[in-house]
Amino acid sequence: MTRGPVAQALVRHVGPDGSHSAPDDLIVEEPLEIRLDGHPVATTMRTPGHDFDLAAGFCLADGLLGGAAVQGARYCDGPCGPGATTYNTVDVRTGGRAPVPAARLGVVSSSCGACGSTALDDLCLRLAPLDPMGPLDPALVAGVVEAARQAAPVFARTGAVHAAAAFRLHTGTLEVVREDIGRHNAVDKVIGRLLLDERLPASAMRLYVSGRASFELVQKAWAGGFRLLIAVSGPSALAVRTARAAGLSLVGFAWDTPRADCATVTGVDVTGAPTEVSGSGMLGRCLQHETDHLTGRVYLDRLPRLQRGKAMRRFLEHQETYRP
Repeated sequence: MTRGPVAQALVRHVGPDGSHSAPDDLIVEEPLEIRLDGHPVATTMRTPGHDFDLAAGFCLADGLLGGAAVQGARYCDGPCGPGATTYNTVDVRTGGRAPVPAARLGVVSSSCGACGSTALDDLCLRLAPLDPMGPLDPALVAGVVEAARQAAPVFARTGAVHAAAAFRLHTGTLEVVREDIGRHNAVDKVIGRLLLDERLPASAMRLYVSGRASFELVQKAWAGGFRLLIAVSGPSALAVRTARAAGLSLVGFAWDTPRADCATVTGVDVTGAPTEVSGSGMLGRCLQHETDHLTGRVYLDRLPRLQRGKAMRRFLEHQETYRP
């Protein structure tokens, strides 16, 4: 049996009423070596679970299959010999029809990948532009974001993973949802599942990711045939360039975080003494944003350009007052 995505550790909880020790859920992060027809490809840090999906999706998104069909995937034997697998090595099999890959040196981070103008040029040579899509209903975007949040049980337990989901454009119905400590891995797991189910290219589906829209996420969406990528956070400049080259629609800042006009926070200061902070406007918003983190939430608060300018001017006016 493979390892689960969550482990427990004894931690100390600190609050206004004191502190106490209790078990807490932590996300698991382990290396996964990916092979293609027995040839080492890369090692990535991932959350165990849906490893075959991850390996197959990685090979497709990186252009390693060369058009060859995936016949299956399997765990390989561990260093102790046959029957002693550690479930940390997966071999994607094409029957030798895929080109022999060049192994990557080192470990592929779960949070970022290679990017640059050269990589974009390579993508344009390897992938055909996508067919443009029509207008997008903002209400559908909001519904998909909320549905994906509710379909992420590991995040609810740990507050430490990303989610990706393939969904139907006109209904918002989630087709595949995957979670992982790396947002790139979560996307690979979604693409890999669709690949193994012979449902690619995903021209009838769209892709959602819980993090920012980086170059590599747009690359993976393009490779999977998705014509729309929705991201909770903002896109990078190279992600926008890549989306334009692909003909892919890109939606950023898709999470609408409601905020009250004022907020009051009670707690203890660094000496353990009770304290209370109240504020309205920008301060009230900041108090709500920061206290969200205490319950494992990572929401994005983005001010419009005019409000950002006003907030910065107020900060500069009172810089000496707030300087420690």
